[in-house]
Amino acid sequence: MKRALLLAAVCSLTVHSWAATYYVIVAGLGGEADYEQRFTTAANDLDRILKSAGGPVHVYTLTRGQATASKLRETIDEIARDAKADDDFALILIGHGSFDGVDYKFNLVGPDLTASEIAGMCDRIAAHRQLVVDTTSASGGAMQAFERPGRAVIAATKSGTEKNATVFARYWVDALEDPAADTDKSESISAMEAFNYATKKTAAFYESQKRLATEHAVFDDVGRGEPVREAGNGQGLLMSNFILLRLGASQEAANNPAKRVLLAKKEELEQKIDELKYQKAAMDAQDYKKQLTDALIQLAKVEEELDK
Repeated sequence: MKRALLLAAVCSLTVHSWAATYYVIVAGLGGEADYEQRFTTAANDLDRILKSAGGPVHVYTLTRGQATASKLRETIDEIARDAKADDDFALILIGHGSFDGVDYKFNLVGPDLTASEIAGMCDRIAAHRQLVVDTTSASGGAMQAFERPGRAVIAATKSGTEKNATVFARYWVDALEDPAADTDKSESISAMEAFNYATKKTAAFYESQKRLATEHAVFDDVGRGEPVREAGNGQGLLMSNFILLRLGASQEAANNPAKRVLLAKKEELEQKIDELKYQKAAMDAQDYKKQLTDALIQLAKVEEELDK
């Protein structure tokens, strides 16, 4: 009886429907055989990993001859027809980029695309929560064009002038295959956790090679202002709540229709707790403590049900 009452209470709460996540992965023009292989391998690895993420996911991967401007437009147009406001959308660009001081371009087979053109495509997708991960050289030059409220943007370089080929994509993939990336032990890897993992591994790579680092990853998830390298002052909340991959019991629950409502409530409560922590400085201390305690109690009850 107690369990039935709890399940009824959870189901009666305003929990978003089990949303889908749409991923588009593009391995751009390599130019040389080594880069072509590297970019294609990273894209195919992401394709494999994300298709096993749990829950309804739709993964579109463009490599080699498919990595064209027209094919990317066609793919994003298809998602724009299907994706709903409650769904999530992520675009991951792998390859070479260029920046002439005004425009960033993503290098593709055939005509390249500017950041503004790619951002315009993404704007047509109804999903309120979006993520753009640009792992290319000179990707920092794309930040301003990609920025929009509700869209988190990650660039492998801090500016358009860091033009050397990057290694960030390699470690972004590794983040989704290493359980150590789940630093908060929530049985999921968020975009923020993947970013932190990849930036640390990238820095370690240059140190191990005794080379001067030629890439410094940055992000923005408030839709305005200068990109940053660390969470704080409002930055990082959207990325912390944007789940890329579920692990263990969370992945099992995502694939179990009987437990999806509970999992959705668990993730909603975790998001609420994160939001409270970000808002703490502006809140009354007693109100903050009460809301946090209530959310933690609810979370513990939901986790108890999920464990059964």
